[in-house]
Amino acid sequence: MTMGIAAAGPHAGLAVFKALHAAEKIGWGSIGGFASFAVITEDNQLLRYQTQRGGSSTLFIDGDRTGVEPPSEVLNAPLAALMSSGPDRPEPLSQFVPGTATAGLVTGHRLPNTPGRNGNILNLDVLQHLQQGKSPQQAVDSVLADNPQADAGLIALNRQGQIYARNSERVQQRPDLGRARREHAPTGAVVEILHNAIYPHASLAAVVADIALETMVPTFHPDRWLSVDAGIPVQLGTHGMVQVDTELRALSIVTSDATLLQGSSNGAAIYIGSEVLQGK
Repeated sequence: MTMGIAAAGPHAGLAVFKALHAAEKIGWGSIGGFASFAVITEDNQLLRYQTQRGGSSTLFIDGDRTGVEPPSEVLNAPLAALMSSGPDRPEPLSQFVPGTATAGLVTGHRLPNTPGRNGNILNLDVLQHLQQGKSPQQAVDSVLADNPQADAGLIALNRQGQIYARNSERVQQRPDLGRARREHAPTGAVVEILHNAIYPHASLAAVVADIALETMVPTFHPDRWLSVDAGIPVQLGTHGMVQVDTELRALSIVTSDATLLQGSSNGAAIYIGSEVLQGK
């Protein structure tokens, strides 16, 4: 019925947006309708965006154009969370992702915007715990310990970039759950996803979380660029190598693929992982 996504780290806003877009493209079920999206920006502003229909394709618009990427302040936001499902949910949609610029954000899935046993709204109760200085785990565990039969899963994200997700005992018995967490210790990047009634439920969250983390912390990124002109000599060697000058222009190429030296051929003369030697 719903998906909750939260991320902390470099470009977390873009990561959450891409994660939702990926879930809509790959999965099916209760997705592609409403979306309530909140970020805390680099200059400590809480920004909100929402749509009732169309999911990521209508969450941000540019004049009459839909399907555009978020503005730069959202792309670069270090803290972000959203909740999304089918169309036409009760207003205000902000009730699904409460938060403050000083405490953090709360999202989840199922019905985290409903009252608990003490009469307080579940996700607002979690937010209050964050405001009191409790960790996301302490906040979520405290609320769900008091409400084991709540129809909710909760994800809390504090200003320090800590994220914790958990389902209530009742929700944990559902046969259609999806869940994933990804972390990158060197940067502190974290992603948490909970969902239900979106398929394939056993594998969707994993790939969506991978996309979010890859957005924040790319596995491969260029350190520098070099240029290769047509006609640069290619030689055979034991491993790939490129010799460049001080301007990073290729002077010679060494390949371990002998077939590339047998006349006209199609292949990669400079292969991934080739050594780069810079001369004078």
